[in-house]
Amino acid sequence: MFEQTEQQVRAWVEWLRLLVEALGACVIAAGVVIVVVGLVRYALARGGSFIPIRLAFARYLTLALELQLAADVLSTSVAPTWDRIGKLAAIAVIRTALNYFLNREMKEEAASAEQPPA
Repeated sequence: MFEQTEQQVRAWVEWLRLLVEALGACVIAAGVVIVVVGLVRYALARGGSFIPIRLAFARYLTLALELQLAADVLSTSVAPTWDRIGKLAAIAVIRTALNYFLNREMKEEAASAEQPPA
């Protein structure tokens, strides 16, 4: 009975992981659509600032990175081997670094957009 319950829990976690990964992909797709619309408006307006488009896309990428990391954690929680834990650690470090630099760039871009031109 325990093995059957364990297999059922693993199946649920795998479905949840798949859902979280799909959600991350949908967030990226939504971000791409927003960026394309913004780029078309930017091209038609022939002026304005490109910064808000980049900041909007960075927000979508940041959220997607967090969702993908969550999916990796779920995947590792089902069958934690040292190999999977090592891969998760490497992925977590890379995604955390990407997230950090995206957030830092967003803050810098937002701060420079708020400053009046000299």
